[in-house]
Order: sequence, then structure tokens, then C-alpha cells
Amino acid sequence: MTVEKPYVVQPAAGVYAYVQPDGGWCLNNAGWVSDGGRTLLVDTAATEQRALALREAVLAAGSPPPRTVVNTHHHGDHTYGNAAFAPAVIVGHDNARAEQLAAGHQLELIWPATDFGAIEITAPDLTYGDRLTLHVGDTEVRVLHPGVAHTTGDSVVWLPEQRMVFTGDLVFAGGTPFLAMGSLAGSLRALELLRSLGAETVVPGHGPLTDPSAYESTERYLRYVAELAREGRDEGLTPLETARRADLGEFAAWRESERLVANLHRAYAELAGEPEGAPLDIMAVLRDMTVMNGGTPILCHA
Repeated sequence: MTVEKPYVVQPAAGVYAYVQPDGGWCLNNAGWVSDGGRTLLVDTAATEQRALALREAVLAAGSPPPRTVVNTHHHGDHTYGNAAFAPAVIVGHDNARAEQLAAGHQLELIWPATDFGAIEITAPDLTYGDRLTLHVGDTEVRVLHPGVAHTTGDSVVWLPEQRMVFTGDLVFAGGTPFLAMGSLAGSLRALELLRSLGAETVVPGHGPLTDPSAYESTERYLRYVAELAREGRDEGLTPLETARRADLGEFAAWRESERLVANLHRAYAELAGEPEGAPLDIMAVLRDMTVMNGGTPILCHA
């Protein structure tokens, strides 16, 4: 199998996106903003080796080492590399800090065969509740909390002058959304926030750069999951039983289709009146995803 190397896209002056193909499990996107004198980085990477490669890419572009790192959420593929950018200030939502500290070395537990390297869990030093504005020279960087969506501590990074947004895992370009630690209803609300920004360039959490059309396909999928959940629950089926009989239709070609059952677990919880973001039994979710993956445990692509 040929492994594609990460690549850098520069959609606007001083703004870069770092894309890690194929965008599957643990192959996230990052990016940075630089005025030549200071740099702000959005997200890091899942392994020490990949975080160091990201750091080299920043320097190779002529940007100084980041003084600030914004984490779009707590998941290890976006945060495990934080320590590689010390002494940068790590910024994230209040909940993202709490979630990251609670999760600890969770990725090693899920994927014990993966070489993550020497990972020091490095949670945000600076947290916010609703919104935060940072400045990189003349570039305004707005960090917005969309509410509970992919996780309870998501951040959207919006560059109004460049009409460019880093969505974190609110959007997976060509990949299946993952709601196990967030909310289906909240994810639909988050898409409305994204639409309201008026971005022209969308840097998803995983997959190639896209545009606002990605919001429409994501919404269609979320509404499809909601309808499946209503039907399955009304018939007394488990999330796994509902997932196994589902016809994915236009979404069948998306990466990580096994996430459907995880998303149904979340939808069932919300139909039962559970609070958005209430913890699920993640080990049960992983077991069901393994079944949906043909009996093969999901693989970390990093």
C-alpha cells in the first residue's frame, strides 16, 4: 500500500493548511497563520513523529516556531503532538482541557500496536468559554465554541478577512462524522454556525480542503442517522441491529462507514432524553464498530 505524504496548501497570504492523507483514523489536518514574526498553529498530530514533521513543515515555509497552538478539541490525533511545540501557549475550550486530562493516553489503549512515540499529555494552558479573539500581526483569528457537537469542547477557528475556517472534526471531507463523544442535535446546530460565517475555504478536521458544500452533505448524513435511529428504536432494535440493516446510499463511499453504529448509539441516547454529550459506553461502541468493520478492529492510520 502506498502511503501518501502530508502536504501543505496556502489558501491565503500567511495562512497554511497541513493535510495528512488519507484522512482516516488518526490522520488529521492542522494549519497555521504567520506574519513572518509570529505563528499560531491550529492542532497538532497523533504521534510524536508526525508532530515533528508538522513542526518541520512550519519552519520550511519560513514561519517561526508557533507561539500559540489552538486545539479544536481534545482527541489525541489533534492534541498528542502539543508537547512538540513547547513552550507555545496551548489554547482550547474549557471542556477540551477537562476532556483531554480525563482521556489521558486513551489512543494507546485503543491502538496498543501503534507507535505513538514519547507522548506527554499537554492540555490547554489558556481556556475560554464562548469565544476568543487572537491576533497574529494584522490577521484576526476568532476562536468560537459551537456548543456540544463532535465533543463537548469543540472550537472553530475563523479568519474573517481571509474567509477561511478550520472546522476541526465538525466536518470530515469524504469521511463519516463521529458523534460518540458529542451530540447529533448539537452537530446540526454547529453547521448553522459554520454557515453563518460565510467562509469560502473550509479546512476540515480530516480530508482535503473543501468549501461550504461540505456542510450540506454533512447535514444530510446527520438527518439520515436521526431518521434511522427513530425507526430502529420504534421497532425495538439495538443500534447495531439498525446499523447492520441500513442502506448507506450516497454515504457508502465515505471513509469509516463503521462509525454509523457509533452515531446511532448517540442518537438513541438523545431520543431517550440523555443530555447532549453525556458519556456513552465507549468500549461497547468500539465493539459494535468492530462488528460493522467485518469483525476487524478499526485501525489507526497514523
